[in-house]
Amino acid sequence: MITCYLRYVIDPDKVSDFEAYGQMWIPLVKKFGGKHHGYFLPHEGANNVAVALFSFPSLATYEKYRIDSQQDPACQEAYEFARRTKCIFSYERSFMRPVLGDVTSS
Repeated sequence: MITCYLRYVIDPDKVSDFEAYGQMWIPLVKKFGGKHHGYFLPHEGANNVAVALFSFPSLATYEKYRIDSQQDPACQEAYEFARRTKCIFSYERSFMRPVLGDVTSS
């Protein structure tokens, strides 16, 4: 499994636009075989940083998603929404592998 960590620098006056953008992407990641863990919006601290996390079974599956999403009309609509609203100033993408233990034990 590979988890994509996206750190966004967003316009603090357009958090609601960014939230709408995130709502568009959650089902799209699922559509292409990924598992979305959510978007995390500013609350305390920096008011211009947001994070998204989603996982795919492998880096190859993620790369296929990236290629296929370029042709998908709903994905293109989400990209266009972000461009039109200018809610995202920049983003950086990192890939991580999870360490999963027994989260139920203390």
